[in-house]
Amino acid sequence: MNLILRHAKKYKMAVFISLVSVGIMVAATLWQPKLLQQVLEAIITEDNDEMKTIGVYLIGLAVLGLLAGVTNTIFSARVAQGVSADIREEAFRKIQTFSFGNIEQFSAGNLVVRLTNDITQIQNLVMISLQSLFRIPFLFIGAFILAMMTMPQLWWIIVALIVAVVIITGLSFTRMGKHFMIIQQLIDKVNSIAKENLMGIRVVKSFVQEKNQLKTFTKVSDELTEHNIIVGTLFSVMIPSFMLAANLAVVGAIFFVSDLAKDDPTLIGGIASFMNYLMQIMMAIIIGGMMMMMTSRAAVSLKRIKEILDTEPDLTYLDVPEQELTGSVTFDHVSFRYPGDDEDTLKDISFMIEPGEMIGIVGATGAGKSTLAQLIPRLFDPTEGTVEVGGVDLKTVNEKSLRKTVSFVLQKAILFSGTIAQNLRQGKEDATEKDMERASKIAQAQEFISKLAESYEAPVEERSSNFSGGQKQRLSIARGVIGDPKILILDDSTSALDARSEKLVREALNHELKETTTIVIAQKIASVVKANRILVLDEGRLVGEGTHEELVATNQVYQEIFETQKGMEE
Repeated sequence: MNLILRHAKKYKMAVFISLVSVGIMVAATLWQPKLLQQVLEAIITEDNDEMKTIGVYLIGLAVLGLLAGVTNTIFSARVAQGVSADIREEAFRKIQTFSFGNIEQFSAGNLVVRLTNDITQIQNLVMISLQSLFRIPFLFIGAFILAMMTMPQLWWIIVALIVAVVIITGLSFTRMGKHFMIIQQLIDKVNSIAKENLMGIRVVKSFVQEKNQLKTFTKVSDELTEHNIIVGTLFSVMIPSFMLAANLAVVGAIFFVSDLAKDDPTLIGGIASFMNYLMQIMMAIIIGGMMMMMTSRAAVSLKRIKEILDTEPDLTYLDVPEQELTGSVTFDHVSFRYPGDDEDTLKDISFMIEPGEMIGIVGATGAGKSTLAQLIPRLFDPTEGTVEVGGVDLKTVNEKSLRKTVSFVLQKAILFSGTIAQNLRQGKEDATEKDMERASKIAQAQEFISKLAESYEAPVEERSSNFSGGQKQRLSIARGVIGDPKILILDDSTSALDARSEKLVREALNHELKETTTIVIAQKIASVVKANRILVLDEGRLVGEGTHEELVATNQVYQEIFETQKGMEE
């Protein structure tokens, strides 16, 4: 709850008004049965003036309670919306600091559910707390005292009702509580399955896997439904049980007071007031029970959000001044192991790249090429050894300095919904149209952008579905080069391009980015044959380094790759 209280401080005035209005509502609710008792007594004594006066009081009290209720709802909603929005933003900001390892620890689908469903549960808790949390004790205590004052001889009925409702509530929520965590976990699974299915819909349809996907989804969905039904069933039994206990209490009160009313008719007004207070006591306990249910569910959500906020990023940057880095890269006895793996993915790798060099990295699938490249922009830290850019250990570099120096273009081109210009400006925030044109020409994207009616303001739809794979890769390359980075890493970024387009991109990079250190990871040797040097990886080890001609003559691993691809080309 400290998380909620910390953010609620920002809304002190709204909380204060909400609580004051709750106090007015409670006072109005407790006063009404007393006025009703006086009306009935006036009717019995045929005092018309008293009836009219008290009737006016009742109407005024009802209006006051209504206005207090509306005010409470408005300000409670403001606080609930504000607190939930602030917690959501704090959690999202924390996620932005996570490394790849942190994201994989939670999974993207899980984090989405935490930012949506879990925050909604917290929002509901804040709302009902401001509406009912302070109302329940005052209503319960006030109704209890006034009921005892009204009909003191029936004290045992009040106690019996309280005991019955508390027992029903305890039994119900003890069984409900264990299902809430399971429900949240199953919501995570449903979200992940749906997300994977929708993102991979082409694969699903290509392999006619609709039935299998439906079967997987249905299994988890049915399990979620089962737990929701259990909770719903318990809740549906609990409310009628409350009403039964209350009605039995009312029947008991009428039965035991009926004889007394023969001798003193004014007791009729008292029994009516007493029954109202009984119902208020019961409603206080019911609302308290509902709050317990929501609190149980929200507690699970608060714990899940707190897990995000308490998670320390695997990678942290020192608060040091920004500095200019050159385009040199040095690996000094670097080894790397992914969290949870038993073996190193990279093993004792050492090499140095001079500024302005074009370096190719080749190797079989799983050799560690992409992993090596991810260490340069510090997406991961090495398990052993050091990685330096511009002669400076990456662990001592300011994040902004590193991001300005190194640009990483992934094989899987990811564009965000918006416009082409907005996506390109992710590489350079203040990029002008001239900058975008230059970058697009280097990436060979200008030819299709110029054909669009809106040019750089053309929309990019969700998951960039309105562009082909090659177009997305070219836009991704343009985004990578627009900021004139000192180091450009292309992780098989031209795999979706035809041979002619790939050749034009390489030539443009060589011509326009002569001073830029370019690291090209490729499956095809043809993509790196013109490189100054080629690094050959095999099972996480650096097994060769040299020009294409030198490696063809001396390196067995490179020879095998070359001969295989040469055979395929023939």
